[in-house]
Amino acid sequence: MDYLSGGGLATARISDLAMSPPQNGTMLCAPLVAESVEEMLHQIKAAKASGADVVELRVDYINSFQPGVDLPRLIEGRVLPVIITYRPNWEGGLYEGDEAARVAALSLAIELQADFIDVELQVAEDFIASQSSKRSSSSTRIIVSNHNYHTTPSSEEIGRLVARMQATGADIIKFVTTANNVVDSANVFRVLAHTQLSLKVPTIALVMGQKGLISRLLSPKFGGFLTFGTLSSGKESAPGQPTLTDLVRTYRLREMDCDTRVYGIIGNPVGHSKGPYLHNPAFEAIGYNAVYLPFLVDNLAEFLSVYSAPDFGGFSVTIPFKEDALKCCDEVESSAKAIGAVNTIIRRADGKFVGYNTDCEAAISAIEDGVRESGYHGSQPLSGKLCVVIGAGGAGKALAFGAKHRGARVVIANRNFERAKVLAESVGAEAISLETLSSFQPETGMILANSTSVGMQPNVQDTPIPKAALKGYSVVFDAVYTPLETRLLREAKESGAVVVSGLEMFIRQAIGQFELFTGQPAPKSVMREIVAKMAP
Repeated sequence: MDYLSGGGLATARISDLAMSPPQNGTMLCAPLVAESVEEMLHQIKAAKASGADVVELRVDYINSFQPGVDLPRLIEGRVLPVIITYRPNWEGGLYEGDEAARVAALSLAIELQADFIDVELQVAEDFIASQSSKRSSSSTRIIVSNHNYHTTPSSEEIGRLVARMQATGADIIKFVTTANNVVDSANVFRVLAHTQLSLKVPTIALVMGQKGLISRLLSPKFGGFLTFGTLSSGKESAPGQPTLTDLVRTYRLREMDCDTRVYGIIGNPVGHSKGPYLHNPAFEAIGYNAVYLPFLVDNLAEFLSVYSAPDFGGFSVTIPFKEDALKCCDEVESSAKAIGAVNTIIRRADGKFVGYNTDCEAAISAIEDGVRESGYHGSQPLSGKLCVVIGAGGAGKALAFGAKHRGARVVIANRNFERAKVLAESVGAEAISLETLSSFQPETGMILANSTSVGMQPNVQDTPIPKAALKGYSVVFDAVYTPLETRLLREAKESGAVVVSGLEMFIRQAIGQFELFTGQPAPKSVMREIVAKMAP
């Protein structure tokens, strides 16, 4: 069958993608970039202890590498299968010496019975032809690799590349691209699935960079031969590699199969999210075959169009897409529509995207508990209270709507005063400029709710309001939860206010999302225990 015919490979969507399980299971490979043989031998043992199945020995990182002396030590003393990679600088590696000497080192690795060697496509055909006599008496499998450090080509272009790689006589093919957009991984998923279904060629297919992280995390779902996980942060051999610990513990790649449902958080930025550390253990707790990933998205409509397969079951939505989500959904639940923001998207069985808002109830109920902690004993903690909401985005809309619905008098403060006015008019509130907030003290016992990202890591010294202006508030809420105690909360506590962390809103909205994702009761005790461990 022609490589590019059938299977939906030529389409821009991933909705028609046929998914196949890994033939022999996806291995977890630790890339080792030590500068000495001794350190690399130590790292091999550490990789085994961390759960790796195989290690890639990047010998181009070793200072003064001597193949005749060092390769026997590395190969003969191994405690895990090894891939020998001697990457030249023209393919993104560190080796700058004579090409004949590099090729001779790879040939020696075959003689020494290395489990795998990695050979670049540019030299693979000639190299493999020259090794025919040695390969007959060696168990070494040859990985033919190609790295694109600039972009991710179309599925058609990748398909032609794969055909060239297969024609070299490779035992395994490896193609690595670079993500400029989170949807780039879809091209790689299509080709990866096709190589397993039709060509039956063991394939390593990955996309570099943070926007390509999902290609590494979903490799077992689409039949990848292996995926890479580092021993620790800072020991990456390519951009965007997660750690072995995250692969095994957080994303549970050992349990992933072709039927695993995919959920995740859509945002930009999204690396700070604790969602994967909460939802994945919760899935495990109820025996639900699913994984929750971070999606670093540029265009929400494009993302939803591309990742529209039934297995992509739903998404959390964070900054800056909560208002865009309202327009991108086929249907929107009534309260989310009234708020004007969506923080949860569910893909229904009929393929339609339905929007919900779990932020509102989560934040308002957390603030109400804060009011009770400040001494209120009635049944309507917000009734008659003056609630100042900072921000007029999606979270600000949820807070303003919820507070007004609970009987509070609401004031919206926003850097863009016109946006504050629009939100205020929609909920029956007052609007003020953010600059005015520093002198806004019409009464005491007020409630302050920050819905913006001001103070989020890494800008932890930022705060939306001066400390001197906090004396009129009895309760202060901050939607930011990284760090757990923001400057705003710290200074509010010092000013005598009851503070409510964004982590409490996070757990409550996550419980709501989890139940929408799974259609099952959330394991609340498990989720609260996880959140408690996040606290300092």
